[in-house]
Amino acid sequence: MKLFDVYPLNNITIEKANGSYVWDDKGTRYLDMYGGHAVISIGHTHPHWVKRIEGQLNKIAFYSNSVIIPLQQQLADKLATVSGKTDYQLFLCNSGAEANENALKLASFHTGRKKIVAFKKSFHGRTSLAVAATDNPSIVAPVNETDNIIFLPFNDVNALHECFVQEGNTIAAVITEGIQGVGGINVASDLFLQTVRSLCNQYGALFIADSVQCGYGRTGKFFAHDHAGVDADIYSMAKGMGNGFPIGGILIAPHIQPKHGMLGTTFGGNHLACAAALAVLEVMESENLMILTAENGAYLMEQLKAIPELQDVRGRGLMIGFGVPDQLKDLKKLLLQEYKIFTGEAKPNVIRLLPSLALQKEQIDEFLQSLKQAIMALNKNAA
Repeated sequence: MKLFDVYPLNNITIEKANGSYVWDDKGTRYLDMYGGHAVISIGHTHPHWVKRIEGQLNKIAFYSNSVIIPLQQQLADKLATVSGKTDYQLFLCNSGAEANENALKLASFHTGRKKIVAFKKSFHGRTSLAVAATDNPSIVAPVNETDNIIFLPFNDVNALHECFVQEGNTIAAVITEGIQGVGGINVASDLFLQTVRSLCNQYGALFIADSVQCGYGRTGKFFAHDHAGVDADIYSMAKGMGNGFPIGGILIAPHIQPKHGMLGTTFGGNHLACAAALAVLEVMESENLMILTAENGAYLMEQLKAIPELQDVRGRGLMIGFGVPDQLKDLKKLLLQEYKIFTGEAKPNVIRLLPSLALQKEQIDEFLQSLKQAIMALNKNAA
């Protein structure tokens, strides 16, 4: 049987990982500045994370949500402490797309409305409504197409005001990433997020903070939206939540009331997933990873901005992007093939850095040295 060919693959087989490094089947070590697409939050195979999962596996791996699972409440309590969202409610699921799907559905249930405001260059997932709110027609199947999504320019406060004046009483929710990831590390301005909050309050819509990639401490605060000093009605979470173990969830403000059957999941909040997620939060606390992320992210951005060939270095914490000119268009490929460093990419010509929050300064310096050498090599070839 053939695998369904939907991903362009690097010809690399990773067999082992530790911290911010991975090793292939030939024993070659790579520095991971991509974190498996922002998934590795506390470092590959962190010993506390491994121990938590092993210990739970020896007890029970799964039972359905038809019974009390105390680990779910333990996770909710720990999330309240670490995120600061102490009066929110938690619904657990399995992925970022599923988190956004449930968030959008819940907003429609709560308001009785159908319209969703999303933004250009957004990415919210690949399932039905999540992909409809994603600004990429090539991955939206005909069955996903709907007139209920309104796309506006990102960070455009005037367009947002005009939309609410015209459509305000039909809008169920505004969904926005605090930093667009797939869109190219585009940072939402504080004014933009504050305006979303204000207009949602005025017109009775819900503010959905897509924090799947930009949340969970990646920016130095628990949610990227926190930098604007606003609270959303619903936060969606996934990637860094389980450090590689599949888990997602939404935090739901207290004024949104649940009812039986409104949302549901078979695997969401299972014993192993909760154990993994608890380990992540425990390590984030014990190793002060949000503080470390803010400090290391500021250092890395400062050093990147000093490299003249890089364009528009942007981001927060350890969610960083920069543009490269045409003569450096093969930079990502060269970093991987010759310097054994994983990075991410967004079109056109944007390098994305999404490393573990436990990344060390020495590893940052290792990356910077290799980056400068790679740029020098490409410039020499172009000449």
